[in-house]
Amino acid sequence: MMEQFAEIDRLRVELLSKEPTDHVVGEETDSQEVLRQIEGVIQGLVTSLSKEEAPVIKVPNRSSWANVSFDNDVGLLMSAESICSTIRCDDPMSATRFAHFIKILEIIYKLVQSNSYATKRDIYYSDTKLFVSQRTVDRIVDDISCMLRVSRRNLHVAVPVSPNVVGIRNIVSSAKFVLIVEKDATFQRLLDDDFCSKMGPCIMITGKGVPDVNTRLMVRKLWDTLHVPSFALVDGDPYGIEIMCIYKYGSLAMSFEACSLTVPSVMWLGLLPSDLQRLRVPEKALIPLTQADKSKLSSLLKRPYISNHPAWQREMELMQEDKVKAEIQSLTAIAPDFLTRVYLPNKLRYGGWL
Repeated sequence: MMEQFAEIDRLRVELLSKEPTDHVVGEETDSQEVLRQIEGVIQGLVTSLSKEEAPVIKVPNRSSWANVSFDNDVGLLMSAESICSTIRCDDPMSATRFAHFIKILEIIYKLVQSNSYATKRDIYYSDTKLFVSQRTVDRIVDDISCMLRVSRRNLHVAVPVSPNVVGIRNIVSSAKFVLIVEKDATFQRLLDDDFCSKMGPCIMITGKGVPDVNTRLMVRKLWDTLHVPSFALVDGDPYGIEIMCIYKYGSLAMSFEACSLTVPSVMWLGLLPSDLQRLRVPEKALIPLTQADKSKLSSLLKRPYISNHPAWQREMELMQEDKVKAEIQSLTAIAPDFLTRVYLPNKLRYGGWL
């Protein structure tokens, strides 16, 4: 614990010795605000030390539904007054996490101050013995972003794929719609079948499962710029539905950044549970719901946005009744090219979405 106190004091001295940050009313930059907030956090820790109290860091709980509200035009939003988790430096259960926070705050401060960028991977490799795993860094960077109420890009922490989506300018396209595809395998199959040319022009994008932040930023950028319909093609299972909901309304963990990540106009194109009955998908292609699937489905039905979508609710209740799920690839049990030759063209032409 004494080592952590020394680290706090060292960081305080470093911050005080830097060049003063100019704060001009009405002209304050995002970087200046981030620097000021980090300085405030460290000053709070130093104040605790001066009172001979153990420093603590309070972070909004990103896994509690009590901390979010639902806005139909935006999605899931972190509440202004959030329930916080307390990370204490004098508690053996959280002392290591406290040290992680201090170290990453220091790295972020230097990045912002020098107007340079690093990936989460770069941060992990800056001290692999301290962080132990990449997951530790990933979680704490998001916690800091939530704690400071700023987007991760304003922390100057990027991710390996398309790190500067916000900086993309002058997007020009004749696309009629954007197709968000859950799985990379399906995405590649559509490319192989030249789907964009046959049904296009259109834009396809995939997050290869649960999308990362920059994939969601890109979907939002396309919507803001092109103003064309966005459709989600996901597996007919609870986890596919949740992925579609993440694109549309955001995730609980990133609700503090919902305004820049969600596209509330996203429409659920398929695979719908009712499609399985309507198309008479062979039973051999259907998969029984697991207990985890049933729990996830029950959880989804309790989400605050479901009441706005009675058609979604009916689809999920149908899945509960039938007790089966299906992957997009199950359509090949009808015909090898059924997805691109029949299913998607008919859906897009005749309005088979929710």
